[in-house]
Amino acid sequence: MKNVRWGLISTANINRKLIPAIHATSRGNLVAVASRDKHKAEAYAAEWDIPQTFGDYQAMLDSGQVDAVYIGLPNHMHAEWTIRALQAGVHVLCEKPFALTLDEVDRMIAASRQTGCVLAEAFMYRHHPQTKIVGDWVRSGKLGEISLVRGVFNFAMGKRDNIRLAPEYGGGSLWDVGVYPLSFAQFIYGGPPEVVCGMQWSGESGVDETFIGQMLYSGDRLAQITSSFRTPLYTFVEVIGEEGYLAINRPFVGMDDDRRLVFHSREGKAQEIAVPEKELYLGEVEDMHAAILDGVPNYLSLHETREHVRTVLALYESASRSQVIKLPRGP
Repeated sequence: MKNVRWGLISTANINRKLIPAIHATSRGNLVAVASRDKHKAEAYAAEWDIPQTFGDYQAMLDSGQVDAVYIGLPNHMHAEWTIRALQAGVHVLCEKPFALTLDEVDRMIAASRQTGCVLAEAFMYRHHPQTKIVGDWVRSGKLGEISLVRGVFNFAMGKRDNIRLAPEYGGGSLWDVGVYPLSFAQFIYGGPPEVVCGMQWSGESGVDETFIGQMLYSGDRLAQITSSFRTPLYTFVEVIGEEGYLAINRPFVGMDDDRRLVFHSREGKAQEIAVPEKELYLGEVEDMHAAILDGVPNYLSLHETREHVRTVLALYESASRSQVIKLPRGP
């Protein structure tokens, strides 16, 4: 195989971000899209110049025409269609959140190992140069010992019939956007927290429309995360250490719009750090190509992905019980 033939499972809006990234690579081709509505798939294919269409997800997986698929389905469908794709011998890039239970995560990982197919969670920001620069600063000790990571991802929900508000679909602000600052904290600290405390405001549908999480990591290191559907778009991350802190105003999205990564020293001086330009979704596609074609391990490991889900579940448990939750060690 010299090039990866990509298929899209569903015509979800998020595809609009991934399609240009696939077209921008030299080792991938977008060849197919599947929808449960054949006419919808055909209209979508015409809009995006996709050669093949399928009116059934399984038909595309069984066609032999795709090597990898991107799954942008609603959250509650990620596990089923990831496992079906892997069992059909198709590699999978699955949109976050990976799954809604640890049992689902473990079955997805088991299917990847049993079939030998590549499986990765689609956290696009983790592959961007900006995030990697922050990681390099932390690992090199330029910030000294890190004591606090703070992150926010809020946006204003529009129509109230959005699936993000449906509990049966895995709705909620923490599952939808809170996983971004959560994963950033675990990237900085190199693993999951030991203790979590969550608080949430739930709307009429019962899902959290605002969530606040506090997390304690080994060595008395802390993280604070906030997610919400109830404010204008607002994102930031701060990584605070003994020697100063890094402030990122566009840590997850909008990296081509007024992005700034600034180091604030303990003396109070501010230094903006240059970040190479790169299309936001390109890195995760290139990472899949390296894994599929070259046998290189995915940059974001399945172990990290499992810890993302495990921590989210602990935060939700804490919020529902109004109790601090201690995460057990190990898997």
